[in-house]
Amino acid sequence: MKKVMLWCVVILVLVASTLGFFYKRNLDRVTFISSLFTGVEQNENFNRLAEIYPVSTMTASPNRFEFEEGPLIELPRSFSYKNNQIDVETFLRETDTSAVLVLKEGEVRFERYMSTGGRDVNWMSMSVAKSFIATAIGIAVDEKLIDIYLPITDYVPSLLGSAYDNVRIKDVLQMSSGAAWNENYNDPNSDVMRLARIMAIGGSMDEFVATLKRGTEPGTLNHYNSTDTQALGMLLARATGQSVSEYLTEKIWHPLGMESDGYWLVDDYNVELAFGGLNATARDYAKLGELYRLDGQWNGQQVVSKEWIEDATKPDAPHLMPGNNEDYPLGYGYQWWIPESSEGEFSAIGVYNQFIYVNPVRNLVIVKLSAYSDYATSLDESAYREIETIAFFREIGKQL
Repeated sequence: MKKVMLWCVVILVLVASTLGFFYKRNLDRVTFISSLFTGVEQNENFNRLAEIYPVSTMTASPNRFEFEEGPLIELPRSFSYKNNQIDVETFLRETDTSAVLVLKEGEVRFERYMSTGGRDVNWMSMSVAKSFIATAIGIAVDEKLIDIYLPITDYVPSLLGSAYDNVRIKDVLQMSSGAAWNENYNDPNSDVMRLARIMAIGGSMDEFVATLKRGTEPGTLNHYNSTDTQALGMLLARATGQSVSEYLTEKIWHPLGMESDGYWLVDDYNVELAFGGLNATARDYAKLGELYRLDGQWNGQQVVSKEWIEDATKPDAPHLMPGNNEDYPLGYGYQWWIPESSEGEFSAIGVYNQFIYVNPVRNLVIVKLSAYSDYATSLDESAYREIETIAFFREIGKQL
């Protein structure tokens, strides 16, 4: 009898501890989400999201790849933006930078970690994740599992009757789905904040995607919509028969020799937050940029076709060209941003100043990870700082 009572006590303690853990994690989730876009410092959060959220794991590659080091450089002291000279150290401090990594011809030429960043620190991708999802879609296209000229509902019938009903996958890739969407981080009733509430208190991402309604004719307007990428995550899972994490582990994470485990934040149904839930190190983020610089080749293997790389990084319709986006001055490809440029530049960009920047003419890849605390207190100011960041990268390129 005493043994039975002892086991009962042990079980009660374990249950109480488990419930306490989940209660604390859910409380941390709510606290974290409610603090976003308010000016609250996030440098103590973006480096530990796997502690706050349930995650799925992409394991480090069994054949880890380390970039070689070339002649190391210093960052320029200043750069020009809108006829002003911007002090680099002030810029890095003001944007709460945690990592700057510069690759030239695949060699590390500069690497610096600040604040809570570090070489082995996983950092929240925000919308940089979108470019990983698009790359996985490209691989599935190469494998003839997806045809981007077919409607997404051919693969994801649960979206019939939603904004995505009979919409070409290509239009979803180019953020031109026609779905009505409000990405205003200052509006508590905006669509993106409805999405944030699911991230905070739980729910189904798949069900959320199906709630969106048609706003404009698909393929006519580039309107930034994080749910478009979530729909692409649904497509990837249905077409491949694997989860986003499983497919990316097999097709990207291991082939590119990722040095560290990567984490995807997941919802209550273990579905990845495809639109922005990736957590990885600066060096592993850089490998995606390097893959694109190399036209989809890695160590002699064609990971994704050269045709996909070219199509993904070049706007191919008037509404996608730089200057024609209703919200933003950059052009758009397949989940990549394209600035006005004579050097073929393109970039993955996430809120709070996250970047994977590629300049194929200069053989340059730059990663910048940040926790820019003033992000979205003014949307105009945030867009300005992102364009300013590209000017900073261009100055680095000139110096190299």
